[in-house]
Amino acid sequence: MKIKNYIIGLIVFGGLSVSCNDLDIPPMNVIQDKDLFGSIDGAMIYLSRMYSQMPYHDFKYSPNRQFFDDWLVTPGANSGQSLARDGGEAMTSEGGSRNGAYWTRAFELLRDANHLLEVAPDYKSNFTEMLYNHLLGEAYYTRAIVYYALAQRYGGMPIVTEVLKYPENSADALEVPRSSEEETWNQVLADFDKAIELLMPVSPKVGLSNKYVALAFKSEAMLYAGTVAKYNRITGLGQKTGVRVIGFDPGRETELAKKYLLESYNAARTVMKSNIYSLYKKKWAANDKAAQYQNMVDMFSDESSSETILLRQYVWPNNPHGYDSYNIPRQLMGGNGYSAGNCPTLDFVELFDGFDKNPDGTIKVFDDKGKYLMFDNVTDLFKDAEPRLKAYVILPGEVFKGEAIEIRRGIFTGDASNGIDPLLTINGKTDYETAPSQRYTNVDAYVGRGAFSGKQLYLSPNGTLHEIVPLKNGTQMNAGGKSGPFTSDMTAAITGFTIRKWLNEGMAQSLVLEGRSEQPFVLMRYAEILLNAAEAGAELKLLGASAPAGDDFMQIAYEAIRDIRERAGADPLKSAADVEGDAGLQIIRKERYKELAFEWKSLWDIRRWRIQHSVNINGRTQSDGAYYKGLYPFYASDVDKWFFDARIQEDNKRFRLTENEYYFAIPSGEVSKSNVIDQQPGR
Repeated sequence: MKIKNYIIGLIVFGGLSVSCNDLDIPPMNVIQDKDLFGSIDGAMIYLSRMYSQMPYHDFKYSPNRQFFDDWLVTPGANSGQSLARDGGEAMTSEGGSRNGAYWTRAFELLRDANHLLEVAPDYKSNFTEMLYNHLLGEAYYTRAIVYYALAQRYGGMPIVTEVLKYPENSADALEVPRSSEEETWNQVLADFDKAIELLMPVSPKVGLSNKYVALAFKSEAMLYAGTVAKYNRITGLGQKTGVRVIGFDPGRETELAKKYLLESYNAARTVMKSNIYSLYKKKWAANDKAAQYQNMVDMFSDESSSETILLRQYVWPNNPHGYDSYNIPRQLMGGNGYSAGNCPTLDFVELFDGFDKNPDGTIKVFDDKGKYLMFDNVTDLFKDAEPRLKAYVILPGEVFKGEAIEIRRGIFTGDASNGIDPLLTINGKTDYETAPSQRYTNVDAYVGRGAFSGKQLYLSPNGTLHEIVPLKNGTQMNAGGKSGPFTSDMTAAITGFTIRKWLNEGMAQSLVLEGRSEQPFVLMRYAEILLNAAEAGAELKLLGASAPAGDDFMQIAYEAIRDIRERAGADPLKSAADVEGDAGLQIIRKERYKELAFEWKSLWDIRRWRIQHSVNINGRTQSDGAYYKGLYPFYASDVDKWFFDARIQEDNKRFRLTENEYYFAIPSGEVSKSNVIDQQPGR
């Protein structure tokens, strides 16, 4: 969002004035309501300030620090789609000391929105009726977005719809208890509806909201509320007030799920029927994977995209971000010395189409005899992969910024004429189930024991120290690739992949620095609207709800998923039957998980589906700390071919999500100082 930076020494709202000589005369350095709302430009300054505090998940968001301008973005490392370079041995979904800090910032922004609603009528004559209504709509939209972010994190919240003043208001009036989670979601719904009623259909300035932006976020928020109601796993009453501060009343789950899901569905369908937005297909061509790949890449940087509903712009030097510096492949590392901050997991890559898989859906790396499949080129394994995967993930050997990205775990020099047995063999035993305890530096081929007569596997510990292998053609090759993966250098492709999505391929190498990136972040796009309609419709059908007149839930869902998959270059669906029932719902969820990867959507999806604590990943539930897999390329020098090892990520990185983390704890200071603010039940 392109918002100019306005530096104001001191802004005091509500006409507060202080003077040493005369308390009735406002000081000259205070900007008052009459200054801000006396003109369109002044009102835009007020909105600019509000938008600078908006709780959008973008390049400046991180689960660890929330909305506090943290440039170390890890948009997939908190949903299992990638592993973070700087993540510990076991990552949690939300960590750090600032989890509760958004509480205070949220109420500051709510006060600004409420203040706008209260004072705007006094200055109505300064604006056209349409612009005046839009200003009010922006206030309702802001309040809806803030309460949406709070409800996601905390459940029931104190509902404050007016400016609380001290000392005008009594101490009791300033103490606002938490409302129920249902009441909080109802407030979100009411504020979105009021915003939709008042906002212009087209934003008056770039970056501001409009009717369709509000409809889009309403659809997302109500999908969250509806699925939380349906999968009402955790519910409880506050100890101080007896209010159901998390979850919904038992027995009303179906009623409330239908209510919110229908609101989500109808909002999405309104956006769809407007015909304002469409899936981005400027460079798309049927049966042309190269064109489909480039189309998927371009749609995140093309600010004229027909798919973009709302984006946030960044401009150096006032408001840049650091995504390229943190996530560039190691061989293209910039002057700050960072790279490969997000490494997509093999578990994520396996969701895509276009390469051979085993019956259980895992990637096929062994032949029927249990020996590695061999490839002439490192890129051959994924040569037919769906273009969307290549637009999101840099695969071994793929070209980025004019260079083949060299991802190689090691070199095998043994006899490969009759195939190669699994490397992860220690003392004659192959055991991929205990892979977290094993490193390649311990295996028989590396240390030269068991069936291996001497050392036959060569590795590199980091990007500067390499074991070097002479090749038959008289040249030499470093054991490890320029971009890793290595064991002691975390600025490398620790999973065998690095992230592609959002990277600026045209950025000069000299500018790949911390805080120098300018590409925009797409906060809301049309593909999500299609996915919202598909999922809400499928859930409503399972609940026995009737579709609005003229609609068929399953046909709408089928067409939405069909169109997204076609644009992505994925295998086509056969018919609407593919999205029917529980199995069809899982197909819709899987498509959402793939399409919206690295856009800060997936962690919240996992939360609202209430699956984060129970999903079994590679033999462990996420509450135990699930291990994720990597895919490691090896070069067989004896036959000049490549093979791949699919295994648990070698550095034992895990991702842990516990049932408690469906809701954040209320900041302890807020609970201890208040007679009415309840801590989460069970905390």
